[in-house]
Amino acid sequence: MLVSYSSSEDEGENEDSDNINCERQKGDSLLACKKRCRKDDSPPTCKKYKCATDTGVSHDCKGEHGPKPVTPRLPLPGSVLNMFSESEDSSTEVRSLHGGRVRTFQHERGNWATYVYLPYFPDEVFLDLVGEMTRVVSAHGLSLTWAEEFHVSLSQTVVLRHHWIQPFILSLRKCLASYPRVVCSAERMKVYTNHEETRTFLGVEVTYGHAQLLELVKAVDQTMEEFSLSTFYENPSFHISLAWCVGNCADQLRKECLQELQTALDSHEDGAFLLKLSCEELRCKSGNKVFTLPLH
Repeated sequence: MLVSYSSSEDEGENEDSDNINCERQKGDSLLACKKRCRKDDSPPTCKKYKCATDTGVSHDCKGEHGPKPVTPRLPLPGSVLNMFSESEDSSTEVRSLHGGRVRTFQHERGNWATYVYLPYFPDEVFLDLVGEMTRVVSAHGLSLTWAEEFHVSLSQTVVLRHHWIQPFILSLRKCLASYPRVVCSAERMKVYTNHEETRTFLGVEVTYGHAQLLELVKAVDQTMEEFSLSTFYENPSFHISLAWCVGNCADQLRKECLQELQTALDSHEDGAFLLKLSCEELRCKSGNKVFTLPLH
C-alpha cells in the first residue's frame, strides 16, 4: 500500500489518548482542542487560542481553526446602571427641595395627587397687591412665599392610581357638562391653615358667587363618590391663596396683620380692590397633567 488511511476506530483511540492532557470546556471545539493541544506539560508556542487542561489551567492551542478568542465586554455606561438602581425610600422627606413643605401623604410610585379648581389668571394690579401684602407681613417678622399659581379649590387633594385618571376625567366632564358658567368676586382677607396645620395661607375669600360654586362642588363630589374618594368640606370657604409660610402662624397673622391687610385691600391705590373671577371652565390637575373641564 502506497498510502495508509486510519480507520474510524483509530481516530477514536487517538481521541481518547489525546484526552489525557486536554479536556474541553463548555463552548470549546473538542476536535480542535484535541488535535492542537500538546501532549506534554510544556507551554505551547501558539498564543492565539486557548483550551483547558485537566488541571483547570488554561493553555494555548495551535492551529488556524480553534475556538474564537474571548473578547472582554465593554463596561455599561453609568446612566444605564443608574436606571436600575434602587429607588429612594418613599418615607424620606427632603424638605429643602420644596421650601420646607411637608407632604399631606407619602409619595408612592403610581399614585397621582389630584384636585379640581377654578383657575385665576392674574394681571399686574393683582400681582402688585400680592407684593404689598407680603411686605405688610414681613414688617411683623414673618416671611411669606408667593403661591405658585392662583386658583379657587373645588375639591380636596386626593390620590388617583394612574389607570384611574382617564375614567376620572371622563366622569368629571360628564357631571359638569350641563353646568353654566360662573362669575365670582372676592374682597375679604382671611387666614387659613391646611388640615395638618403644617402650612399657613393668606387668602382673599369669595364674597359673591358662593352659591354657584357650591353647585359646582356638588357635581365634582359625584365623581369623587363614584371613585370612593373624599368629597369637599361641608361648609367651604372659597378663596384664592396669595402666599404661604411653613408652620401654623395663623394666630399671629390674625392678631398682628389681618386688620392692616384688609385696610390695604380696601384702600388700594386705585380704590377698593375687587377680585373678579369669570369662570368658563374648571381644571383638574393630576400629578404633572392638567385637564380642562369646560362649562356649558
